[in-house]
Amino acid sequence: MMTSGKQYKVGVLGATGTVGQRFIALLAEHPFFVVHALGASQRSAGKPYIKAVNWKQTQPIPSAVREMIVQECKPEHFQDCAVVFSGLDADVAGDIEQSFRLAELAVFSNAKNYRRDPHVPLIVPLVNTSHYSMVPQQRALHQPPLKKGFIVTNANCSTTGVVVPLAALERAFGPIESCIITTMQAISGAGYPGVPSLDIVDNIVPYISGEEEKIEWETLKILGGIVQGDDGLKTFDMHTKQPLRISASCNRVPVIEGHTECVSVRFARRPPPSPQQVREALQAYTSEAYTIGCPSAPRHTVYVHEEPDRPQPRLDRDYQSGAGVCVGRVRQCRVLDIKFVVLANNVAIGAATSSIINAEYAVLKGIVGGHA
Repeated sequence: MMTSGKQYKVGVLGATGTVGQRFIALLAEHPFFVVHALGASQRSAGKPYIKAVNWKQTQPIPSAVREMIVQECKPEHFQDCAVVFSGLDADVAGDIEQSFRLAELAVFSNAKNYRRDPHVPLIVPLVNTSHYSMVPQQRALHQPPLKKGFIVTNANCSTTGVVVPLAALERAFGPIESCIITTMQAISGAGYPGVPSLDIVDNIVPYISGEEEKIEWETLKILGGIVQGDDGLKTFDMHTKQPLRISASCNRVPVIEGHTECVSVRFARRPPPSPQQVREALQAYTSEAYTIGCPSAPRHTVYVHEEPDRPQPRLDRDYQSGAGVCVGRVRQCRVLDIKFVVLANNVAIGAATSSIINAEYAVLKGIVGGHA
């Protein structure tokens, strides 16, 4: 599937924040998305972007947006956009994203506000694009029903990293029944200015508010299916056909980018696969987003390291522009079945890149349209 050279105007909400900046950097040379409108708080509205933003990316501000005037986050400023990306903070995202949906705009959100909504897909684009089937019901349940507007969310950055190899293993070997996850999360996950230096230098903080609950809950929605109830409505089954128990422990570590996670899993099927079978299944896993031609989707959904000391954030976080997931140290677990290490770039596939691939998929599948 191709877009036949067609270009799609897009907007970015929360454009001056950490995630908004990453959206803008990633979209600068996109083959069919063109940044058309930028939204931020009242104090930034009316200013050229270069005057409104405290730019913290490693590349310069893209020339196309330097002088673009920042708007308030109101739908009337974004009506020409086929896609609106939201990098808004959770304390303001809920009402703003809802107003954009009601204005018949397609919202791809990095915020947590609608992840638990029973009619909003929580999509990690390398895993569960099938959950787009919930969008028609989301539109239909509004009064009056919506024709084009909807919200799709991507997952928490630490959830995203772990669900990709879990999905690959469930595809190859059937359901996983229990999973223990210990994260070592980068400071960029806290946004800017983030964790004070006196708290994180020479230190590990063994607590990130709400993070463990997000991993334990979001994983079930993402890896679960969609079923039709007696009332005719579709619902997310939360992996109930084979209950999945997850125990997560989250830690903030002095790394700038790249979340590392140590994972142990137990399979429902006995006997479980061998470490070599697991390596082969991870390496062979391909996402639908890649196969249909999403330009930001990674060629290697899961890159499997054979070296005993990889993956490492500094060495591996930018492989494939941070759009895939790296796995290493696949070995037997004496308590469960298999254990391994995951690395995911929390500001790429863990945030903006996921939303961009979600939107690419929606365009290629005709779920959104647009004009330039």
